[in-house]
Amino acid sequence: MADADDVRRLALALPGAVEIDSDGFDFRVGNHGFVWSYPQREPGKPRVLRTDVAVLYVGDEAEKQALVLGEPALFFTVPSYEGLPLVMVRLPEVTVERLAELVTDAWEMRRSARP
Repeated sequence: MADADDVRRLALALPGAVEIDSDGFDFRVGNHGFVWSYPQREPGKPRVLRTDVAVLYVGDEAEKQALVLGEPALFFTVPSYEGLPLVMVRLPEVTVERLAELVTDAWEMRRSARP
């Protein structure tokens, strides 16, 4: 089981990672976001930052679908993220070891991105 403190510790251990001011967590490398709190939006209600859910950059739609379809108890997406290489992970359901892999992979892809 992981939590927001684990996300913060793992993200800040990566070279060049910086935390952006947020009510939850928001990490970037080279001005590219790689993991942040899920900003849940429901029609007619104010946005709620969910620190029990992390949004991760996954590189492409194929990887996103593989995660969501392969492990639906752990990963999900929402219609507003359709077509974006982003996936949500339920922190209470993921091990710290798996979260470390996911955060590192997201960081690596974004670190390599062109401005």
